[in-house]
Amino acid sequence: MLRGFVFGIIHTTIPLIGFYTGWSINRLLKILSNGAIAGIIGIVIAHVIADFIAALADPDLKSAAYGIVLGGLVPLLAVPFLEKYVTKSRYHTVVGDHDDLKRDLKKKHS
Repeated sequence: MLRGFVFGIIHTTIPLIGFYTGWSINRLLKILSNGAIAGIIGIVIAHVIADFIAALADPDLKSAAYGIVLGGLVPLLAVPFLEKYVTKSRYHTVVGDHDDLKRDLKKKHS
């Protein structure tokens, strides 16, 4: 079997399951914080969780699981800086749950 094959399958299957079941860490984070920040942090945390599960399940990457998690979380330290100093493009894509998108699009924005 190819090295990392199990990781790839699991890493891709977890978000697919979340998408088709409606499970979303972003919904929980939106309740607890600013919606935009919740989306950014939620996607990173969900990605790191998928990485961790996939790495633990892949015999070739099991020993690297904790390093993968740490490496995935460190870039979150840049979020406050990016939020303060980087202007988002008006062409950026919208990502979220279908219900959340519908609700957000109906809101009046200043």
